[in-house]
Amino acid sequence: MARSAIVAAFLAVLSVGFVVVPRSAGQVTHDKKAPTHVSSAACAECHQKEHAAWSNSHHSWALRLPTPDSVLGDFTEAVFKHQGVHSRFFNRGAKFFIETDGPDGKPSEYEIKYTVGVAPLQQYLVELEKGRLQALDIAWNTEQKRWFHLYPDQELKAGDGLHWSGPYKNWNTRCAECHQTNFRKNYLPKTASYQSKWSELTIGCEACHGPGAAHVLWAKDIATFQSRKPAGVDEKGLTVSFPLKDANEEIRLCARCHSRRSPLGANSPPPGSQFADHYKLALLRGGLYHADGQIDDEVYVYASFLQSKMYARGVRCSNCHEPHSGTLVAEGNALCTQCHNANGNANFQTLKKATYDSPSHHHHEAGSEAAKCVSCHMPAKTYMRIDPRRDHSFRVPRPDLSAKLATPNACTGCHDGKSSQWATAKLMDWFPSGRTGTPHYGEILHAGRSNPGEATTRNLIELALDEAKPAIVRASALALIRGGPVTLDLARSIAPLLRSEEALIREAVLRLFAAGPARLRVGLAGPLLADPALAVRLEAARLVAGVPLDALGEKQQIIAQSAIRDYQKSLFDRSDYPETQMQIAGLAMTLKRFDTAQQALRAALSMDPQLADAWLMLARIQTATRRPERARETLEQAAQRVPDNADVHFQLGIIYSTARDHARAIEALEKSLKLAGTTPALLDLLAVNHLAVGKVDKARNYAEELVKKFPGHRPGPLVRRLLQMPPQR
Repeated sequence: MARSAIVAAFLAVLSVGFVVVPRSAGQVTHDKKAPTHVSSAACAECHQKEHAAWSNSHHSWALRLPTPDSVLGDFTEAVFKHQGVHSRFFNRGAKFFIETDGPDGKPSEYEIKYTVGVAPLQQYLVELEKGRLQALDIAWNTEQKRWFHLYPDQELKAGDGLHWSGPYKNWNTRCAECHQTNFRKNYLPKTASYQSKWSELTIGCEACHGPGAAHVLWAKDIATFQSRKPAGVDEKGLTVSFPLKDANEEIRLCARCHSRRSPLGANSPPPGSQFADHYKLALLRGGLYHADGQIDDEVYVYASFLQSKMYARGVRCSNCHEPHSGTLVAEGNALCTQCHNANGNANFQTLKKATYDSPSHHHHEAGSEAAKCVSCHMPAKTYMRIDPRRDHSFRVPRPDLSAKLATPNACTGCHDGKSSQWATAKLMDWFPSGRTGTPHYGEILHAGRSNPGEATTRNLIELALDEAKPAIVRASALALIRGGPVTLDLARSIAPLLRSEEALIREAVLRLFAAGPARLRVGLAGPLLADPALAVRLEAARLVAGVPLDALGEKQQIIAQSAIRDYQKSLFDRSDYPETQMQIAGLAMTLKRFDTAQQALRAALSMDPQLADAWLMLARIQTATRRPERARETLEQAAQRVPDNADVHFQLGIIYSTARDHARAIEALEKSLKLAGTTPALLDLLAVNHLAVGKVDKARNYAEELVKKFPGHRPGPLVRRLLQMPPQR
């Protein structure tokens, strides 16, 4: 096999509009001996205490049918006004409705199909055509008893991907897998429709314990159970056996939902599955995390906890959270002092024995809010406007890092008006031998974000190789290595990480070489095409897709085909994501299948018309295939859909300039200048186009600005000639 022709073949399968469903894609098939589901009600007969605790938990309230008991919002002709849209909440008999702006921008009535959540807010789902469930942006504050908008500063019009009717608010794709038990998305790309199914409406017992039919049979008739025992269950008929001896097994049971991640498939994975077989974990990137790893955007706990010493020492979720009710196992500081006390805890022998719940340690008034352990070690940030979430990295406050990296810290988070320097001095006084001033990986990650270069790359590689650091930190360091050429020396320096025990790190190494030379990619990815973790196999498949595989032996080529089929299925399962259509387009372009790439880009834009990169990529293809008029039309549409994108106006300016439509070129280029500031190419083009319409003085101003601001840039011939001309009098 000279080239991986299988990739080219399956691109046609992936293209929306003429999809052939591969076997088992988009649906779950069950062997007749596979364990099957019952419901939480079936568990209640024997497990009354646990069922009672679960019944009013947040898990139980994750999704419910709308009834007078489950609907907490005011549906008695309440009206909510936002950005010129009047939404009315009312009931008609036993049903609940909202009248609001629909996908076409016109007011329409929608029946409430489900309630989502209980505290501190409740959201509501409505159903659009083709089985599409959508989450409304107007939610009910269950504490203050009022309606509020989740995004009050955004004017989200119909047709915007972020409008409540758009793809990013689609329940089937974005939410259901974690709010329902054994969810199967069943998306049909050919008709862009959903036939979603589930075993239980909300997060029931089987979401964590696995399918329960065999366990029920075991409880009722052991002999019959033994004769009919399904594959994959233990001696009691369960696929997940509690208590779990390994803390990691319990943590990953929770992590599949309590994490910021991208799914690799369409359906809820079996409880207890390996995380990297079903998800790609979001790394510590800007916008999600501060440079030192503190939470920024909503990231749902897991990656924060992976940074902590508690995780490294074997602490598990149920040490703090009662698993059925979801409540804490103790109140206030008692939760922390079950381990952090003068006597220690026999389960964690490395823990320092000391008195922590005392002013001698926290230096605040006993019993005050400031004296709570979580105030300093788990600062909270509020999301969805009213829902505070605590950082689970359990870090020591580092105001000294705040001064360097502009990161938050718990001290100045409480003490308004005080500086990080003030807080640093306080901590130095209280803890002269503490961590203030000691090295922290946040400094290296910050440099990787803000100051790429050779020295930064060396530090990032050193951090990635440091086995004493958390895997999430090391993988994040690899993700920040950029700006330089992808070389053999770079590959040699981090090659040992391809053998890391952490799938997160192996995956990050491969991703680093996505733009490397073909033979280097094949050499690095080859051994990992059969990796035990699906996330790693998919990354390896992406690296070898479309490149010569001569360097691989016959057996490895067969393995490569298998990995590429996994990649195909993953893309198919996620083809209702605009992001996935962009991935398909990128792969098609690599293989020079431009028609397929354009079809995928149009599919992405039909889902999210504000996806600027899709417009730009589509225009580039049209330009490269010598269809400048189509490229111009594409960019003109883009300018209407994403008027605040500087790149769109810049590319449109290039198109107009090439067509000698200089007036329009100037208009587009000056919009780009206003939105994003100067670049050498922009100033050069502005000078050329002003010169073409006879505005010599204006052209000279731009040319002189170009030379002044970018002395290392060589202007084009027209601008050089202009600069040599004497000024007009």
